[in-house]
Amino acid sequence: MNIAYLIGMLICLVVLVLGLMGGLPPYNPKLLGNFFDPSGIMIVIGCSLAIVLASFPLKTFLSIPKHFGVLIKNPKQKPETIIDALVDLAQIARKDGLLALEEKANEQEDPFFKQAIMLIVDANDPDRVRATLENDIECMSDRHNAAAALYDKASAVSPAFGMVGTLVGLINMLKNMDPTSGDSNIGADMSVALVTTFYGCILAHMVFGPIANNLRIRDSEEVLNKMIIVEGITCIQAGENPKMLREKLLTFVAQKQREKLANSAGGSGGEG
Repeated sequence: MNIAYLIGMLICLVVLVLGLMGGLPPYNPKLLGNFFDPSGIMIVIGCSLAIVLASFPLKTFLSIPKHFGVLIKNPKQKPETIIDALVDLAQIARKDGLLALEEKANEQEDPFFKQAIMLIVDANDPDRVRATLENDIECMSDRHNAAAALYDKASAVSPAFGMVGTLVGLINMLKNMDPTSGDSNIGADMSVALVTTFYGCILAHMVFGPIANNLRIRDSEEVLNKMIIVEGITCIQAGENPKMLREKLLTFVAQKQREKLANSAGGSGGEG
């Protein structure tokens, strides 16, 4: 579970609501009604979603529920578990040969990991193995960036439609003004016009922006995991020593985590 995202959004929502109710006790829940305007909601949310739909393939737009699943859940694999799995494969390969890895490949839940193992089991050229896997990673990252770009677009257009709603409100206000009647509703009409800008800012910075950032973070995490697999698989194919393989793969993780993993491997009496 992506705790940081959930906590951050909860704090933001609570602080926003408290601010709308006056900021300091005693709070006045009736003030929340000042920020509700159906026409503004329709213009900002409806038009923003419509422009996003018009800007991207329907398949990308319909994948929004899937994006939230990726956003909330933690990655299925962690670098340390991948490194341990690759070291185990290296030990098997040194003892029984690369063909012995086929059984291990069938046990993998990750299709990319399974594909990587089978490429070396099938005795493909090392350069071809690396090129195939790196191309897979690049295409995956392109798909992820396209998903994040959807929310970037929504973040960009929602404040714009907030301004559109404001202009609509101002135009209606000016059209309805009657200088001869001493109209005293200018303040109320102006507040209704400005609330759409409020909606646009909330959508851009509280909803769409964090989603885009988190999707890119998930992409970088998945790319890292797959790059560890590529490096490990090519080293296994080259017959590298399992201990040296671990040392090489640990360079992909942060220094503190690297030391922790190295110590745990030494304490477990890993094969050299």
